[in-house]
Amino acid sequence: MFCGAVRVVCARSGTMEEAEACPVPVLTAEKRSLPDEDPDHAAKRLRVEEEEESRGEDEEEQLEEEVEESFADMMKHGLSEPDVGILKFISEHKGFSGVLKERYSDFVVHEINKDGKVVVLDDLSVPAEAEESSPDCSCAESQTLTEEQKQQLDELQLFKNKEGSVSIEVQEDSKEKRTLLHRAVKTLYPGLETKTEDREGKKFIVAYHAAGKTALAAPRKHSWPKNRGSFCHFVLYKENKDTMDAINVLSKFLRVRPNMFSYMGTKDKRAVTVQEIAVLKISAERLSHLNKCLMNLKLGNFSYKKWPLKLGELQGNHFTVVLRNISGSLEQVEQAMTSLRETGFINYYGMQRFGTTAVPTHRVGRAILQNNWKEVVDLILKPRPGAEKGYLVKCREEWARSQDPEAALKKLPVKRCVEGQLLRGLAKYGKNNIITAFGLIPRNNRLMYIHSYQSYVWNCMVSKRMEAFGLRAVEGDLVLRGSSAHVLSAEEAEKHSVHDVVMPLPGFDVIYPTHSVGGGYRDMLSADDLDIDSMRHKVRDYSLAGAYRRILIRPRDVSWELIQYDDPRVPLVHTDVEKLENAPAPVYLKEGKYRALKMEFSLPSSTYATMAVREVLKMDTSIKNQTQLNTSWLN
Repeated sequence: MFCGAVRVVCARSGTMEEAEACPVPVLTAEKRSLPDEDPDHAAKRLRVEEEEESRGEDEEEQLEEEVEESFADMMKHGLSEPDVGILKFISEHKGFSGVLKERYSDFVVHEINKDGKVVVLDDLSVPAEAEESSPDCSCAESQTLTEEQKQQLDELQLFKNKEGSVSIEVQEDSKEKRTLLHRAVKTLYPGLETKTEDREGKKFIVAYHAAGKTALAAPRKHSWPKNRGSFCHFVLYKENKDTMDAINVLSKFLRVRPNMFSYMGTKDKRAVTVQEIAVLKISAERLSHLNKCLMNLKLGNFSYKKWPLKLGELQGNHFTVVLRNISGSLEQVEQAMTSLRETGFINYYGMQRFGTTAVPTHRVGRAILQNNWKEVVDLILKPRPGAEKGYLVKCREEWARSQDPEAALKKLPVKRCVEGQLLRGLAKYGKNNIITAFGLIPRNNRLMYIHSYQSYVWNCMVSKRMEAFGLRAVEGDLVLRGSSAHVLSAEEAEKHSVHDVVMPLPGFDVIYPTHSVGGGYRDMLSADDLDIDSMRHKVRDYSLAGAYRRILIRPRDVSWELIQYDDPRVPLVHTDVEKLENAPAPVYLKEGKYRALKMEFSLPSSTYATMAVREVLKMDTSIKNQTQLNTSWLN
């Protein structure tokens, strides 16, 4: 049974920052123009699309406000931990309650890069090399513009004057002077374009927003120093914004495609996160200027390198987590944190791997692996109880009524969601060509469904293994030798720790434990009408090779302290930006109305911080359970 409760003030966000992506991230579709499309027509059409999208986002915000009122009722239909195989604890202390993520700043994540260094934002300066050699950086350019012109351009760039423009008269008309003005605006105000106009015999440089799809086609062509690496690496600090949203904002201001950016791992929204980003042929000067324009984002620690970043290259993440208003005694906290440091926690896949609605992502994954495409469409599009935006509810109702993809698509103000992408595919290729239609969903999103099914099987099997054999290595367990798995004999098991033991995610290129849990894999897949000996799919993307995952994780760099405080709103973590701005560190009281547990630890990639917190508190981390506990506490 679960001991204690998490009182979640912001239950609607529902997920914690993890070392890997959420199950089904929504990616922004790139807008492309036809090669022979008239630029003015493209610009007009793009403005119409942006207005429709803006209206859709406004409607989304309004609907989210309506959803929040009845969220607790709707989440009664959501998943709880036992639904996805998360059943066991390994520590012996008594659980206690606390407020999880009362403020997004209660959850701070610093990436650990491939060299094992914790990524921090501690330098906003532009590298001297860039100042000397960058063709788009010059003090003279800044001095070319008057303070009044700079203020007007600032307001234009911040979309306070989105439809307007700023006209700068060329006082001493010459090609050199006009070129200098063009360069000054484009360098100092990313997101703006310029043109020259004649007005009554006078020359004006006109700055305006880069509309039209051609503006997004590629970064501006300019001379890039040959002795400089093609990629500008920088540290991105963000608050309450997920990684893809942040990349989309940066790409919009810089007038480049989002795929010009690369990174090692995605970070969740409701947190303060610090990670490394790389972008192709954008100078540190231009990136640095964005710090004047952006809210809840800060860029720094610039450097030039010859290579981009790759997903999965990170070693892990360092977490600083504050649990407010805890009920546990000093002894309980010490026992819980000592156990976390010395024994660790079961390396379950966390709840966000499986979605938040009544139709979990692993069920869609199972249908894909079964080659049951009608069920795949049905699971993604059918009406469902639970927390959903109003326009999705209307879209699902229309699909259930008419089975008409175009009619259902019209109910979606924002069509970038998985449902919209699938409906577009069905409208384009027909309901008799579902595999092709499903292919319109971005590949990573599609693969997340089948990876979710693998994760579900793994969770169930590791619970079964911990129930059967506990905290010791036994005959028939698997350990890694290099990249290959080896089955332990009884004699070998005596020489190994449970921390050496791995278990497979099902696939065609793995072996299974030879004890009873190995048979459990076969039985579970057989019950799901899947053949464990035939995990290759006729669509190559959906063939599962499998992998191995440690069953226990011991966090590194574990530390903790109990904090006294009176004001629930007071920040309890000193962030990188606050340090840069010389803001005073939080002051902890000797005596206070409330107590908080502040803990720090590092985890390898693909490991869920929620599962570490779960082991400390000994409670169900699902949004369903947290919301119900929160509601009963507030009442």
